[in-house]
Amino acid sequence: MYILQESLFSFEELLKMQSKERLPIFFGVLDLRPYAKELRSRSPRGADGHCREGILRALLAAPIEHIHTFTALHHRLETDLRFRYQCGLSLDREAPSVSTLSRVFAELTKKNLAQQLFEDLVKRCQEDGVIDGSHVAIDSAAIHAYEKKQPKRKSEQTGNANWGAKFDSFGNKITWFGYKLHLAVDTKSELPLALEITPAHVNDGEKAPGLIRKIASKANTRFFMLDAGYDQLKVYEAARNVRAQAIIPLNPRGEKEPPAGFTSNGTPCCSMGFAMTYWGADGDDLKFRCPHATGKVECPLGMAACSSSNYGMVVKIDIKDDLRRFSSPHRDTKRWKELYNERTSVERCNSRLKSYLTANDLHVWGIQKVTTHQYLNAIVLLISALAAACKQKQIAA
Repeated sequence: MYILQESLFSFEELLKMQSKERLPIFFGVLDLRPYAKELRSRSPRGADGHCREGILRALLAAPIEHIHTFTALHHRLETDLRFRYQCGLSLDREAPSVSTLSRVFAELTKKNLAQQLFEDLVKRCQEDGVIDGSHVAIDSAAIHAYEKKQPKRKSEQTGNANWGAKFDSFGNKITWFGYKLHLAVDTKSELPLALEITPAHVNDGEKAPGLIRKIASKANTRFFMLDAGYDQLKVYEAARNVRAQAIIPLNPRGEKEPPAGFTSNGTPCCSMGFAMTYWGADGDDLKFRCPHATGKVECPLGMAACSSSNYGMVVKIDIKDDLRRFSSPHRDTKRWKELYNERTSVERCNSRLKSYLTANDLHVWGIQKVTTHQYLNAIVLLISALAAACKQKQIAA
């Protein structure tokens, strides 16, 4: 059973609650004082006296309340006194203005505080057993920009939003102007472990090695699951360098003929041309046996033509000979397929960020602010999981 299935259900239940019930549970597991301290204005000019912790709470509440803009957030704080109180803002003065909310968001971006809070929450989730981290899925998602669309050549010079294209699960080509959210997710809890924002045209395989290294620095990951778009040698090498295995289907596009004596999935063939039977791994060596000896085929020459042993011919393959083609567990085995099926966890995480929160509803521009926006959405998932886990512990006690 996945570690956090109950908690993920609680997250979706949390969204169904009324705001007055949801926000106390949500904020109950947070201590934002260290981060709010970094947001305090040190200049008398522009010091408006608003509680920075309260504004930070409001910015975090916005995604879960499906509030897309600073204007809408100001209006909610101004008209909903309960919401303002639950965010920790004073009721005896006006709500923070749109410019104040925008200014605090900009400061949050400038000091990378959203990323710091995200990484601290990931660490806490690991310490509390909410996140496991041994199996990780990586994928990218399209994020539509708030900026005005520009020609591709001009947009590439800005380093911000650009034109991107990818194929959906039905093989249809989709194009968009904006960014890519590159996301690494713990497959058991379906919670984000790391993310990165790039212009939309950046190839998925370019960012995967960096995400793999980042995850390896904070978790003892054994397997990384990625789709065929990541079928590049450098991705397999990145996983190998952190003592993990990349589980990626071979991409048929541009695929060369397999080496002589092998099937397309890396299975050696016997002298009669039959695919041999995978018989487990010993370290980096994959072991294969005569298919006639294992009852997989009825060879007209039997075992004697290849080996004098009644065990049949045995072939061992070193994974390091071709990290892309050879895998442990071996491709097409039941275990390999089970691992690859875990990749859907990153799709579900992406869906929650977009459908339930505001990851694809940008009203800020520039890659740095877009990154902060995505971190705030990812933080909401982590906080919700911690709140659900705390609630379960209280019930159990």
